[in-house]
Amino acid sequence: MPLDGVPLMDTVQRPGWLATWYQASRPQFFVATLIPLTLGTVLASREVAVNWVLFLVVVLSSFLVHLGTNLANDLFDHLAGTDDGESIGGSRVLQQGLLTTRHLVTALVLLYGTAALGGLYLLLATREWWLAVYMLLAFCSSLFYTAPPLRLGYHGLGELTVFVNMGPVMVTGAYCVQTGYLDWDALLISLPTGIMVAMILYFQSLPDIETDRRAGKRTIATRLGRDSAITGIFVFGIAAVATIVALVALRELSWIAIGSLLTLPILRRIAGLLRSTPDWQDVHGRGKVVRLFYLANGILMILATRLPG
Repeated sequence: MPLDGVPLMDTVQRPGWLATWYQASRPQFFVATLIPLTLGTVLASREVAVNWVLFLVVVLSSFLVHLGTNLANDLFDHLAGTDDGESIGGSRVLQQGLLTTRHLVTALVLLYGTAALGGLYLLLATREWWLAVYMLLAFCSSLFYTAPPLRLGYHGLGELTVFVNMGPVMVTGAYCVQTGYLDWDALLISLPTGIMVAMILYFQSLPDIETDRRAGKRTIATRLGRDSAITGIFVFGIAAVATIVALVALRELSWIAIGSLLTLPILRRIAGLLRSTPDWQDVHGRGKVVRLFYLANGILMILATRLPG
């Protein structure tokens, strides 16, 4: 019971500035960007000496766009009312009152602007002006994933968007920055990474099946429904592993990549987690299992690209 004349203290401690932006950035997902860029660069190293300055500019610019994607999703999902109420999607910095929409708009201008400067440097350094098409595609996919008028994620195109951008675009883009030309090998090797990043996004959408449906967000998960959604995990995971094995058979990857078969039990673990959890909102923080599947296979592919066998 409060004493007369003594003000109540706010017992809820707000996170500091750095902690707030760390929460908004969701850095645990940055591995989704690092793996394909590294894979494309390592593949290029079989043909040319790697220019590490260009590699660092590619990575930093891509991280800025990835961070911009996360903030844009928070902003436009909030404006659409998708992340309000019972939804647990996004970083929750707006819903918790830690940041305002103005903060996010300012951050987006800075992030996309700085990434554009990095892109301009790459164009001037490589003289490969057609790479601007890749950059424009990456920007549009990042912003219009949730922003109107396209709102790709609201029409069941989210997984396809990340498959294209974090598979073929990133792997072949990183390869082209180093070599100056496209290559069918890079395109083929990019496919498993795109599939696995799409799987990460798919898993992250599962806890919000009901809230997304009510908000009119027609993701693949909402279209499948809870009963069939677990099957989707197996489809993504088995497709990724099968593609890796096929690349070994085609001698695009060395035999080391056969180790991908050892990651299949992780799929069973993910499915078991979903089956044993009545309320899927409780699995929101368990996405690290899916990222482990991606990281293990990504590292295997990088090794299989560079090492003989």
